[in-house]
Amino acid sequence: MGNISGNLKYLRKKKGLTQQQFADLMEIKRSLVGAYEEERADPKYDLLKKFAEYYELSMDELVNEKITDKWKPKPKAESGNVRVLSISVDSEERENIELVPVKASAGYLNGYADPEFISDLPRFHLPILKQGTYRAFEIKGDSMLPLQPGSIIVGEYVENWNDIKPGETYVFISKTDGVVYKRAGNRFKENKALKLISDNIAYEPYMISAEDILEVWKAKAYISTSLPEPTPEPTMESLTLLMSQMQKSIAKLQQNNN
Repeated sequence: MGNISGNLKYLRKKKGLTQQQFADLMEIKRSLVGAYEEERADPKYDLLKKFAEYYELSMDELVNEKITDKWKPKPKAESGNVRVLSISVDSEERENIELVPVKASAGYLNGYADPEFISDLPRFHLPILKQGTYRAFEIKGDSMLPLQPGSIIVGEYVENWNDIKPGETYVFISKTDGVVYKRAGNRFKENKALKLISDNIAYEPYMISAEDILEVWKAKAYISTSLPEPTPEPTMESLTLLMSQMQKSIAKLQQNNN
């Protein structure tokens, strides 16, 4: 599971602990520590969380980063942007993927940090996804065509917004727009606006302030009952729309250069 085995062994030795001493601290058997460090078993969610808290790391860092003497943690969000994420787990302590349908999207703005609200959402698992925290969102509207309205985007939680990459797709949860699926137009900078871009050129890009954003989920997969259609031949209407969009973009560039 990621780099967890090597990281646990490195961090334990850096603390000067034997496997037995670490096992006693974590209230588990020494044999389990050996199994985790030798990649013969994976720790369950609650135990993984306990390991991360002990080493003062995020679960993402403990699982996915390769921690060595040269490794440095990524900068965390400023205190004004500290975010609390509520999750649910199944009977085997695996994280669920909670589904936020369109009808629940308005309520999600108030309940996204409420464990009771999250636990009431529909839940499922996707074996193809690696260890991580995921949530699924049903999208509406045609701003991201050819992805059809009603499609479900499965996103991985973005803890550090500095990891947002231009050109990649995310589900953004914001106070003003609610749940939207867009491409990032620029990198995130504290207290700066983020540009959101639709795949449908009929929709203009727009800016959203950092203070307005509640959560960010990086798109990892989508589920749809609408199968892809063949690419249609360009029509006069579509070409006219494309030309209009290009003219607007050129006009903006000229205006910015003046």
